[in-house]
Amino acid sequence: MCLAIPMQIIDIHDGHARCHAKGVERDVSLFMMQHTPLQVGDFVMVHVGYAIQKVDTGEAQSAWDLYDQLEGADNA
Repeated sequence: MCLAIPMQIIDIHDGHARCHAKGVERDVSLFMMQHTPLQVGDFVMVHVGYAIQKVDTGEAQSAWDLYDQLEGADNA
């Protein structure tokens, strides 16, 4: 099973973005989204180090809510 994580862009430089989610920061390649306008503050779905889709704030929050529910079910 593949899983993409929503992350918020905090910096963009030379085809890469520094992204943040839940206290974790990662460098993410923007290669697969090179024709999509992105800016600091945008949310992207990140899979194996690549941004693969731009999402809005609501979609990012919905994904995190679902992941939190799954984590809670795993700990029950």
